[in-house]
Amino acid sequence: MSHARDILQTDIDASVEAISRLSVVPRILDAVVRATGMRFAAVARVTENRWTACAVRDDLGFGLKPGEDLVLETTICNDIRAHRQPVVFGHASAHAVYSQHHTPKHYGLECYASVPIYTVEGEFFGTLCAIDSRPLAVDEQQLAAEMILYGELIASQMALEGRVESAERALRTSMDEGVLREQFLAVVGHDLRSPLQAAGMAAETLADMELPPRAGRLAKVITASTKRMADLIDDIMDFARARLASGIPVAQLDQGDLGAVIGRVVAEVSAAHPAATIVSRVDLPGELRFDPVRLQQLLANLLNNAVAHGDTRRPIRVDGRLEELTVVLAVSNFGTPIDPVTQVMLFQPFYRPESATPRPGLGLGLYIASEIARAHGGTLTVCSSTEDGTCFTLRLPLGDP
Repeated sequence: MSHARDILQTDIDASVEAISRLSVVPRILDAVVRATGMRFAAVARVTENRWTACAVRDDLGFGLKPGEDLVLETTICNDIRAHRQPVVFGHASAHAVYSQHHTPKHYGLECYASVPIYTVEGEFFGTLCAIDSRPLAVDEQQLAAEMILYGELIASQMALEGRVESAERALRTSMDEGVLREQFLAVVGHDLRSPLQAAGMAAETLADMELPPRAGRLAKVITASTKRMADLIDDIMDFARARLASGIPVAQLDQGDLGAVIGRVVAEVSAAHPAATIVSRVDLPGELRFDPVRLQQLLANLLNNAVAHGDTRRPIRVDGRLEELTVVLAVSNFGTPIDPVTQVMLFQPFYRPESATPRPGLGLGLYIASEIARAHGGTLTVCSSTEDGTCFTLRLPLGDP
C-alpha cells in the first residue's frame, strides 16, 4: 500500500508541476472567471481517490492553493470522473437535481461549471472548474462548450511541453546523431507542425468572424498560444540546424540597410512593451551585407531579454556604429548584474539562470543569437557590472565571413 501511495503522489506532483509550467493556464483561468462571472476557477487532477488543485484563480476567498486536496467524495468532479460529462448550473438551490446534491450544500455553492480534461491519448486527467456562492444566470450549454475548448487547449499545451522535454532529453543523451536527427525532425516536422498549423488557421478564422465577446476572447487565447508554440518549434528547428547540420543558414544580401532593420525591431519591441524606454543611436552605412530576417531575430531576442531582465525605470540603449572594418551593435540595460559564471554559460543551449520568477521558453534564444552571429562571421559577447549595466555586443566584419 505504501508503494502504491508513493506512485500516486509522484503522479500528482508531476501533474501539478506540469500545469504550473504552462504560461497559458493563468490566462485561461482568468478567461473562465470573466466568462462565467464566477469568482473561483481551477484546474484539478482527479484520480479514483484524489482531487488535487494544480492551478487556482481565487477571487472568492475559497482558500485552496495549488498542490492542496479536497476530499474526493465531496466534489462533483468525482461524478464527472465517472460519467465524463460537463456539469453546469447557475442556481443550485433552485435546481431540480443539484438542490439535493451534497456538494453545493457542503461548500455553500450556488453556481458551478466543470468539464473533463483528457490527455491527447484520451485518458481522463481531471477537470477545469469554476464555482461561486451566489446564483448567476448562465447559458449552460454555451458555457459548457466554451470550457470544453479551454480544457482541450490545456491538454494540447501539456502534450507540447511533454514532447519538447522528451526531445530535449534525447538531444542531451543520444550519442547517435544520425538517428537523433531523423527522430527529432520527425517529431517537430510532422507531429507538432501539422496540428499547430491547423489550430492557428482555425483561430485566425474565428478572429475574423463576428463573435460574442466570450468567443472572441477564446479565439485570442488560442491565437496567442499557437504563436508561442510556433516560436518554440522555430527555436528547436534552429537548434537542430546549428548542432546537427553545418550551422544556422543565412541568406546574405549584397545591399541592405541595417539601420532600417534596427529601427523596425526597436519599434516592434517598444509597441509590445510600452512601459519600457528604448533609446536608439545608430550611425551605419546604408549598404551592408547581411541576412535581414536573421539579424532581426537576433536583435529582437536581445531587446526582449533587456526588457525582461532590466530596470524599467532606466532606458535600454541600442548603439550601432562602424569601427574600422567591423560593424558594432550593442544592446545595454541596467538591472541586476550577471555574475561571471553565468556569463560563461549564457550562450549554451537550454541554459537558463536560476530565478525566482519563471521564464517562458527553452533557454535557446541566446544560443541561437550567437549562432546567427557566427553564421555572419561575427561574434556575440556579453559584459555586466553594477556600475555599467549589462551589454550584449554584436561584431560583424564588413567582408565575407
